[in-house]
Amino acid sequence: MLDKDIREPLFDYLDERYGKVRTIEEKVIKNSRADVIAVVDGELLGFEIKSDNDTYTRLKTQIKDYELFCDRCYIVVGERHTQVEKHVPEHWGIIVVNQENVIVDRDAELSPKVKLHNQLDLLWRSELSSIQQKEGLPKLASTKRKLIYDRLINTAGEDRIKRDITEQLFERDYTVFDNSIIKKKRKKKRIISGSASDKARAHVTNYVGRRKKK
Repeated sequence: MLDKDIREPLFDYLDERYGKVRTIEEKVIKNSRADVIAVVDGELLGFEIKSDNDTYTRLKTQIKDYELFCDRCYIVVGERHTQVEKHVPEHWGIIVVNQENVIVDRDAELSPKVKLHNQLDLLWRSELSSIQQKEGLPKLASTKRKLIYDRLINTAGEDRIKRDITEQLFERDYTVFDNSIIKKKRKKKRIISGSASDKARAHVTNYVGRRKKK
């Protein structure tokens, strides 16, 4: 299966499983480009897609980078990747997509290496300012981001800040970013990363279970 054949059923599955979900595609994290980061209630989920034409050459680096940003991580493959479990850690989830179904072969556990500071790095300055205001802290526009992060976490606690992050990403308006591109480059409006909910759906996933081992 090609990337596009895997990606659209994956979005359907996420909608069906989580209900409220926002996806960010092709997001640069450290030395990798995350295929999909899904924002759900209080968590960020990472999905690395391997089509039938892909190899595992870059996967070690991708695993390290995903785990720094995502609370749970999944590898999503077509059925030809029969030995995929040998290439990812045990706490990574495995999702297999075929022509008819999205199959959760293994659900993901919490990533032991995820860093809240990295997740805060995903926010725009305006979103970070909104969190400061919500938590009763003055806006510190000229202060280094790391110092703002530390102050937020020390004031509100990690669990509350993580929820603030997901709330901001749920509400993100990509047209604001696009309009700034228009003004600077005078180019046609485009979206760099957006919501999967804006895309046409291929079909609704009708089965979630375990595949038979070959």
